[in-house]
Amino acid sequence: MNSYAGHHAELYDIFYKDKPYAAEAAYVHSCLQEFCKHQIVSVLELACGTGSHALELEKFGYTITASDYSDSMLEVARQKASRLSSHVEFCKQDMRSLNLQKGPFDAVICLFDSIGYVVTNEALTHTLQGIHNHLQRDGLFIFEFWNAGAMLRHFEPVRVRQCRTDKGEVVRISETTLDYSRQAAEVSYNIFELNNDGSYSRFKEKQVVRYFLLQEMAAILKGNGFVPLKWFAGFAASEDITEDTWHIVSVARKC
Repeated sequence: MNSYAGHHAELYDIFYKDKPYAAEAAYVHSCLQEFCKHQIVSVLELACGTGSHALELEKFGYTITASDYSDSMLEVARQKASRLSSHVEFCKQDMRSLNLQKGPFDAVICLFDSIGYVVTNEALTHTLQGIHNHLQRDGLFIFEFWNAGAMLRHFEPVRVRQCRTDKGEVVRISETTLDYSRQAAEVSYNIFELNNDGSYSRFKEKQVVRYFLLQEMAAILKGNGFVPLKWFAGFAASEDITEDTWHIVSVARKC
């Protein structure tokens, strides 16, 4: 896996400034409260990125450990937490080989389709076994993944995102191709920073993200010690998942 390294991490919150992190965290909180068998206190977040979900979830009183494998993303997250006087603990972990000294946790979360960065079946098995080992008995696993139906029908080969900054403008061009044999989207980013003084810079990054069928994911969960409890069409109450549903939120319990 390789994503949001170096300067790309510093631009991450600019690209996703309109993402409703607070509303999504509130939705996760409601799921934790609805499906828990015991009080949820400790929460482990995987692929926390710049920490926006973790910082919002902390407001509900949870003790949050937030992990990511990108040093660059963790640095941005720690800076944000420091400005907010947050007590979220950030640590470097690769979800494919979890090895935390603290725990077990009452719940594990993995949002923004980040489970898709685990592309192979073998690596996904290692990931889910690691999550299982870090959960309390009857602990909850809440995660979000790309829906294969929407990806196959509606993916856009080219997308452009433009954002204004204090220094000028940032433009990110995303070129996506699908690898059907691996059920993966290969996304190549070209990022341009256009400064008010006329100077500019450019860098590239490539990411590979897997998409899943719902019943496929259900079988994977069951095969690795989890009971699927609920599937949602994104962060909404609707369980009506169709080929137009881009993101599926899953609630599962360790068994």
